Amino acid sequence: MTSQASETARLDESADDVARVRALNAARDRIRSELRKVIVGQDEVVTQLLIALFARGHCLFEGVPGLGKTLLVNTIADILELSFNRIQFTPDLMPSDITGTEVLEEDRTTGKRVYRFIKGPVFANILLADEINRTPPKTQSALLQSMQEYRVTVAGQSYPLPLPFLVLATQNPIEQEGTYPLPEAQLDRFMLHIVVDYPSMDEEVDIVLENTVTRNVSLNRLLTPGEVIDFQELVRRVPVPGHVVRYATRLARATRPAEPDVPDFVPQWLEWGAGPRASMFLILGAKARAILDGRYTAGLEDIRALARPVLRHRLVLNYHAEAEGVTADQIVTRLLEVVPEDE
Repeated sequence: MTSQASETARLDESADDVARVRALNAARDRIRSELRKVIVGQDEVVTQLLIALFARGHCLFEGVPGLGKTLLVNTIADILELSFNRIQFTPDLMPSDITGTEVLEEDRTTGKRVYRFIKGPVFANILLADEINRTPPKTQSALLQSMQEYRVTVAGQSYPLPLPFLVLATQNPIEQEGTYPLPEAQLDRFMLHIVVDYPSMDEEVDIVLENTVTRNVSLNRLLTPGEVIDFQELVRRVPVPGHVVRYATRLARATRPAEPDVPDFVPQWLEWGAGPRASMFLILGAKARAILDGRYTAGLEDIRALARPVLRHRLVLNYHAEAEGVTADQIVTRLLEVVPEDE
């Protein structure tokens, strides 16, 4: 492609998609404005959450308690008119507590006993899985089918989930006693691993002032579930130049120790690297980031911006990395420095 005009033309033969890109860019600004009524700071976290939402990707949030993760998710659901359920994950939580269960009831008209399915909290547009690593892998895996197929199967019967559907899970980086690390198959279902950090000094002062007085905040509803789905479909139609796709693929493949010609530090520090899902999420995220910014095609800067949240939870560090205090983010940073953008 030689010009933005040619890339725009590929989005749709009519001008409808171009108008939708502008509409989504304007909606992004309105969403941020509404969130600022409740959430102080965390602009990058909000950006990454919106990217995941419109790319149909699930998110894993990591941060200490009290940083507003639950409030952010609840507020997003309210602004977008999406149904919202929260599950507090505990060691005694059962899979049926998430998906739902069948109960035996008597049919008053026939007198016969029949099974009726009672839907669990997973039947919502946004599901907040709070402290997901505090429940055993058996219960964690109850989310696998819903995250991949947007449906659950109970007693041989399949039930579709309401769309759009998004799982937002949180885990605490401290208090690791009594926790169960998420299996790699579960981690790989999350598009982004978002790190929620402490606010700045000025932001924390604002948080204290706003939450120690009586406040009545009125939020405006900005999008409907149907409009969110339309924007999700728009993301899929965004064109991506071939060299951007190749760069995303090279970046993901460079994390695999067994691949030829990977940087020396990769087999030195990594046991396993990212799979093909990482490449796909890099491209989908780049598409969503581009049109949220009002651009009509994804570029290399979008891949670089999403490399850490897409890759950090997909890298399995070996004992050398742990002994040397090397983190996944540091490895991704070095890869961004050495992996060529074009070949």
